[in-house]
Amino acid sequence: MVKSYEEVIALGFAEVSFWSIGAVVADKMVKESGVKLLGLDTTALENILIRVAGDVSDVNSSLQTAVDFGNELGVEVISSVIPSPASGFDKAVDYPNTINPIYGAREQFLPSDYKITQKQNMKNNQHALGFLETQGLVAALEATDAMLKSANVTLVGKEKIGAAYVTVVIKGDVAAVTAAVDAGKEAVNELGTIIASHVIARPHTDLVSLLPT
Repeated sequence: MVKSYEEVIALGFAEVSFWSIGAVVADKMVKESGVKLLGLDTTALENILIRVAGDVSDVNSSLQTAVDFGNELGVEVISSVIPSPASGFDKAVDYPNTINPIYGAREQFLPSDYKITQKQNMKNNQHALGFLETQGLVAALEATDAMLKSANVTLVGKEKIGAAYVTVVIKGDVAAVTAAVDAGKEAVNELGTIIASHVIARPHTDLVSLLPT
């Protein structure tokens, strides 16, 4: 977590649809551009705001990565860079995390949410991450059961952003996670709508830090 935004050279913001897509876009941004992932913010609808920091060129590069990768995934990315944030700007983006009382989930996804050691982070980074997002909690739970039964994977957790959008996150080796995600998609059937599914072979430690792994 950045302590003083007045000391940051540049901030970058990329807004995308859906939590699962936000996670994989954020992972690609930090891997390819060397920026620091500050967190993910919900917007009370299906959109997720990715926040990064770094020097101006790296932030601009990360935002271009987000736009290009978003196009590949079929989602629009709204992006902006703020060089040398104004004094007091931190209050707009750095505030205590809360639980939304309507759907019982975090309003932000921050590295400070889960205290893990560097050793734990490195160990977790050896696992692939699988994401399966549905619209409908029954569908998400059915998919979760199918994924855990189909392969040697571990449930990381489920993340909700409102409007019945639920992302189930699993971890394991790449082959197991891929097989499990495929099984989860098959299990949804008529129970809900599959929004997106992704597998990240070697997730960046900044992304891993946002999850209860």
